[in-house]
Amino acid sequence: MPIRTASLTRKIQKNGARLHRAIVSRAQSHGAEQPASEEERALLEERRLLKEARAQRQAQAKLPKPKAVRLVRVAKPPKAPKAPKAPTAAKEPKAAKASKGNKPSRADKVAKKAESLEAAKRAAKKSAKT
Repeated sequence: MPIRTASLTRKIQKNGARLHRAIVSRAQSHGAEQPASEEERALLEERRLLKEARAQRQAQAKLPKPKAVRLVRVAKPPKAPKAPKAPTAAKEPKAAKASKGNKPSRADKVAKKAESLEAAKRAAKKSAKT
């Protein structure tokens, strides 16, 4: 079966235009009463075949189309349960990491600075009185 690349409507339309030109040329040259020429009969036959082919295509288009078969999924077998693990012995707590030279915290630094300022004020007052 040939691959269908275009609809038959345009072919029928072009055939009708050629048929019309043939009829008009025959009517002008020989008169309207003359029988159809060989060219006209061939065009009429071709037009009839094109219309039959179009009707056949339209009838075939209305038929149900073959659909893809849906594959049934096969269920996977369930996995075997894992064996329970034996309880592990409790680990000893880790030793605390040594800090970097026991660095004082910011709050300690602020408190120390405040104390030193307070001590300096007291010392200045005592020396002024004496």
